Amino acid sequence: MTAAMAGFALFALMMTVVPGPDTLLVLRNCLRGGRRSGAATALGAAAGSLAWAVAAACGLAAALQRWDAAFTAVRLLGAGYLAVLGVQALWACRRSAAPGPGADAGPSGEVAPEAAATALRGFRQGLLSCLLNPKVGIFFVAVVPQFLPQGRSVLGATLLLGTVDAVIAAGWLLLIALGAGRLSTWLRRPRVHRGLEGATGGVLVALGLGTALETAAG
Repeated sequence: MTAAMAGFALFALMMTVVPGPDTLLVLRNCLRGGRRSGAATALGAAAGSLAWAVAAACGLAAALQRWDAAFTAVRLLGAGYLAVLGVQALWACRRSAAPGPGADAGPSGEVAPEAAATALRGFRQGLLSCLLNPKVGIFFVAVVPQFLPQGRSVLGATLLLGTVDAVIAAGWLLLIALGAGRLSTWLRRPRVHRGLEGATGGVLVALGLGTALETAAG
C-alpha cells in the first residue's frame, strides 16, 4: 500500500502543479483580498477535490460519466461559473482603470484589498470551481484504480488516495497563496493590479468558453 500511495502522490503532484482554474482563482483572490482570501480559496478547492474522491468511491462519478445529460449539464455550469468570474475580474479591471474620488487606494497609491473578497467567499469560489469540474471526478474514476492494491477495500483505498490528492492540492495552492501574499504590496500597485486582473479575467473567460464549446461539440 505504501508503494501505491507513493506512486499516486507523485502522479497527483505532477497533475496539481499544472496551472488550471484553481491556481488562477487563488492568484486572483490573493490579489483582491490578500493572503487570507487566497488561502481560503486553496482550501475550498482541496475540499472540492476530496468531495469528488468520495463521489468516485461511492460510484457517483462513474454514473455521472455514463449519464451524458448530467455530465454535460455539470460541465456547462462549470464553464458558466468560470466565465462569470472572468467577467467580474475584467469589470473590476475596467473600473480600476478610471478610479473616482472614492476609489480604494492606499497612502502610496496602492490598490487596497476589496472588503467583499472575504475568506468565506474565497473558500466558496474554490469549492464551487472544483465541484463544477467533472474532470476531477473522472480523474479519480480513471486513475485511482491503477493504484489500488489488491486485497484492499476499494472504498477505503479510494478515500485514502483521495485524501492524499486533497492534501497535495491544498499544500501546493497554499504555497502559491503564500508567495502571492508576500508580493502583495507589489501586486496591488495600480498598473500591476489592473494588468493581472485583466489577464486573469481573460484566461478565466477563455477557459469557460473553451469548455462550453468543447462540450457543445462533443
